[in-house]
Amino acid sequence: MSEEINSRPPEDKRAGASNNEVALEMMKFITVTTGYGKGATSAAGFSGKAQKTPEEYADALLQLFEKCRETVAKGQ
Repeated sequence: MSEEINSRPPEDKRAGASNNEVALEMMKFITVTTGYGKGATSAAGFSGKAQKTPEEYADALLQLFEKCRETVAKGQ
């Protein structure tokens, strides 16, 4: 009886989420390779920008995710 409730095959359920999953993977790659959104860290002899607060970092990541989603949507 539970099979009747889930009438769509699993592939159809994942199709809607696949754009978000691709955008998330793209965002992860960008953040890991570039340190996106973290702000500058100070080193000996150099004074960079002040480190971002957790809220600013979260906002930067959300903005990057939205950009990634737009990019993935354009590719279809």
